Formats: sequence, C-alpha cells, structure tokens
Amino acid sequence: MTDFKIDMDRQITKIKAWLAAYDGPDISIMEVCGSHTAAISKYGISGLLSPRLHLISGPGCPVCVTPTAYIDRLLELSLEPGTTVVTFGDLMRVPGRARSLADARSEGAQVEMVYSPMDILRLVKEQPQRRFVFAAVGFETTTPVYAMLLEQLIEQKIENVQLLTALKTMPEVIAWLCENGSGIDGFLAPGHVAAVTGAKLFEPLAARYQVPFGVAGFEAKELLLAVYGTFRAAVRCREDRGRADVKNYYPSVVTHEGNELAQRIVDKYFEVSDAAWRGMGVIPASGRLLRAEYAGFDAGSASLIQDHRKNQACRCDQVLMGRCLPGDCPLFGTVCTPQNPQGACMVSEEGSCHQYLMYHRTR
Repeated sequence: MTDFKIDMDRQITKIKAWLAAYDGPDISIMEVCGSHTAAISKYGISGLLSPRLHLISGPGCPVCVTPTAYIDRLLELSLEPGTTVVTFGDLMRVPGRARSLADARSEGAQVEMVYSPMDILRLVKEQPQRRFVFAAVGFETTTPVYAMLLEQLIEQKIENVQLLTALKTMPEVIAWLCENGSGIDGFLAPGHVAAVTGAKLFEPLAARYQVPFGVAGFEAKELLLAVYGTFRAAVRCREDRGRADVKNYYPSVVTHEGNELAQRIVDKYFEVSDAAWRGMGVIPASGRLLRAEYAGFDAGSASLIQDHRKNQACRCDQVLMGRCLPGDCPLFGTVCTPQNPQGACMVSEEGSCHQYLMYHRTR
C-alpha cells in the first residue's frame, strides 16, 4: 500500500509538471458537467495549467440551461388556486422574466422545496386535495428518478401529481457546440451521466468531430488525471498523431454499456423530443418528454421555449456556450452576485459564474 501511494504521488507530480510546463499550441478543453466545474474550482486545478491550456465551463448545469419561459410557467402554476409547485432549492432563485419562485413564495404563491422527487409522495399524503406540479429539470442522470416517480404514482393510483419537464440530453448539445464554432479541442465528459448511459454515449461524437473525450470522476486526483489525459489526447489529435476516442477515467463507477435498467425505465416513460437551451435556442432531439400514453402526468411542458433575460447586460448564455468567461460579463461580482443573481449561472452552486466568483477562478 505504501509503495502504491508513493507511485501515485510520483505520477501526480509528473502530471502537474507537464500541465504547468506545456508550451505548444493553445488547447481548450470544456468541462461539460456542472459538478466538474465545481470540483475544478474547489481543488484549484485550473490554477495548475500553463497559459496555453484552457479549461472552459460549458452547458452542464441543468438549472442554468433551462429557459426563462419554464420559470415563468412555474410561476403561473404556483398562483393557480389549489396548486402547489414542488422544486429543488437551486431552481427557487432563478430569475424569470420579472421574478423568481422565491420572490413569488414570499408574496403568497404555493411553492414547496424538496431534496428528492420522491418527497412529493409525502406531500400528496399530507394534502390529498391539492394538485402538485414537480419541476422536473435535469440531464440523463436524473431522468431515471422521474421515471421511478411516475411508476410509483401509477402503482399507488395517485392522480393529483404532474411533471413540468425540462429534461435535456448531452450528446446533442455537444454536437451543437462543435458545429457552431466553439473552438473546443476536447471534452471532459460527465461521470454521473456516463454512469447511466455508459461511456459509449460519447463515441459517435469523438469519431464525427475528431475531438477526444475523457469520462471523469469528481475527486481531486481522478479528476486531475482525466484533465491531463484529455489535454494530452487533444494535443495528439492536433498534431495528427492520434485518433480521437473516449477514455474512461472513472472505471469504478462508469462502464461501457452503462446502467441498462435505468435506460429501460427512461425509455418506458419518456420519448426523444426537441428541447430549448438557454442562449442556444431549440436543439433538435436534445430532450425528453413524457410519452403520449402518460400525457395526463404532464403539466404543459412541450411549449416552453422562449428565453428572456432579467438584465439585458447578463452574459450567462455566452458563458454556457464557452464564448466568454464569467469575469468577462460586466455584471459579474458587482450587480450580479449569489445574493442578487441576474442570471441562472450565478444561482446554482454548479453554475459557472457562482463557482468562478466563490473560488476566485479567473481562468
């Protein structure tokens, strides 16, 4: 065990030395996952990089990419007599066109905050006469949980719960970035998503766009290894010395095929749909909606595509696309703070602006 630790420490030392000393062409890697943005900021990994290596935060925070029309619809529902909106805490403070769910609740709107979608089953038992609408946002990681909730609602014959969905899938938005001049040389693939879908999810993208993917975990050393490996792979691709592929740096959790049980339950209740992304518009086949046979559980999700900004100077949409850093926004850290967010990227703890400000991340 001692020898293993010494070898690992030597490897980490070599990795840090290479990342700091790199002096080749500029290389940009995007961390697509909001949890990776948080971990990279927390562990100071971006501060280990040569000025020619760039880690860019992308559209991996589900709250951040949800369009304003979705928030406005939740606000409308929360004011309907006999209706309670149920949501996670980080969605409470995302600005709609005029205000947030937290603002509305302080004015008497019916909004409940929970930690798990399954908590709604308790609320239904406590208030069986009310209609509950769950704000179902997320990526491939959380969609199986909503499918399991639906299964429970059907089994228990609960008819006063609906979902307002804003469910997204990763491959299509990555393809959109590659096709719209992102200038990204490689991607850190989200480990939580890959645990459900399998690392195979990213193989067609690597082949089509000739950019490498590194499926990464979230602890400091495993994340650093993935950052290093993906940068090295991107350099080889730039020099035409290697074929772009997908490397799994999170084998303790992620397999090639993924969680097939989770995949099946999602396909049972949801179908592929177009989806609206903040700043990017509607991306075809990038979302999930309830299948027609379960339409009674839907609170009107399909039409929510408009996007408006509370403050027109906010550049959250550009940050999500990797076209600017949070610090490039004129509102960052002054008008826009976690206490007074002007855009969704400052609200969530997975949001790029929130993390850059909290950890003084400048690169």
